Amino acid sequence: MKRATLIFLFANLFLSAIVLFKAPFEFYIGYIGYLFLPYLFFKLGPPKYALIIFLVEFVIGVIFVQLGLNTFPQLIKVTMGFFLSVAFFEFAMKVFDGDVEYLFKFYLKSAFVISAIGLVQVVTQRIGFSPGYNYGWLLNKWGVIYAEGGGIRMNSLFSEPSYYASTMSPALFVAMYNLWNRKNPKFITFRQSLVILIAYPLTQSGVGMFGILISILLLVFNSGFLRYSFFVIPLMAFGFNYAYDNNQEFRGRVDSTFEIYNTGNIYSYDIHGSSFVLYNHTHIASENFAENPIFGTGLGSHETAFDRFSLTNMSGVVDIEFNKADANSMALRLMSETGLAGLIFFAYFLFSNWVLKSWSLRDDIWIISNACFLIITLQLLRQGNYFYCGFPFFLWLYYYTKKKNTAEKNLISKPKFKFISNES
Repeated sequence: MKRATLIFLFANLFLSAIVLFKAPFEFYIGYIGYLFLPYLFFKLGPPKYALIIFLVEFVIGVIFVQLGLNTFPQLIKVTMGFFLSVAFFEFAMKVFDGDVEYLFKFYLKSAFVISAIGLVQVVTQRIGFSPGYNYGWLLNKWGVIYAEGGGIRMNSLFSEPSYYASTMSPALFVAMYNLWNRKNPKFITFRQSLVILIAYPLTQSGVGMFGILISILLLVFNSGFLRYSFFVIPLMAFGFNYAYDNNQEFRGRVDSTFEIYNTGNIYSYDIHGSSFVLYNHTHIASENFAENPIFGTGLGSHETAFDRFSLTNMSGVVDIEFNKADANSMALRLMSETGLAGLIFFAYFLFSNWVLKSWSLRDDIWIISNACFLIITLQLLRQGNYFYCGFPFFLWLYYYTKKKNTAEKNLISKPKFKFISNES
């Protein structure tokens, strides 16, 4: 069972570009693991947390379907997809008895392989060897992503560079920690860390830049902010300026995002597409939230909100309808679909389960926790799908890491009783 679980885990996390069929819905290769849920249900018991979340969101969703603010097909698609993914990874944690270190190390070893494939992709593109960098013959929801300044934006086995940057961000955090502490690397070797570090920026992704910057902040914050701030803050400023001056893709996104949020000019065709998409979904989520602030309009309803509030409905506006269903940001999607209730719950989950170095008994624990904190933060910023690329796996890993740290601290803090003999 453990070996099969690891295979399905790998497929969920890294093979999201393989779709086995597209009608009546897209069935990704990672979904095969869901077919074993009935067996896991009878062997390990019901996935209680997944069931609670599903029932609550389904009831709320049905109410808003009746009000015409959601559609039943979208409600079923999202709630069932989220339930199956959360349940599968809940069972995966049970199969391995909550062994977060083993599962995280498996993820990191896999991430090293994916990074190595990414480096092969970039090198073979430079020398013109198409089978080495174009995997469209195998990955049917995949394509070569060309950069504005020439060359390609590395995406390895992922469908887009941004998905690579998000899913690989925990590996980036560990690799940066190992670079920081070269004499005592954690989970993977220093050489494996270097491969991950070299590959990651080659996505030329805005998500990737955020991943690097937030990783540095987390490392500094956990190691003593005041001690390193005088060195790290100027280094971050230099890194940002270097990327801005030398990466046309990054510079274009920064400039256009600043322009559209500063001026509100939605009629300019010079605005980068991703900047307009984010601005548009910010507008849609805000309007939907203003009308339904407590519970939003239910899972899957952002697509309906898009049809009602999208700026693309106005004459002369840039006609871009990307990320219609997922809002291009989980924070925006939660605002739109779950309202204050969902935002407060998610914020509580995020900060109540965060293990800082000062609260951790062992380095392994706070490193896993902060690596998961990183991907959750990136997901909130720029990835709106609740379960694409196995995102719930990192939520469970995050939760169980805090649980393990608490259990270890309680074990140490238990009083030790001494038995005194009555014999004199």
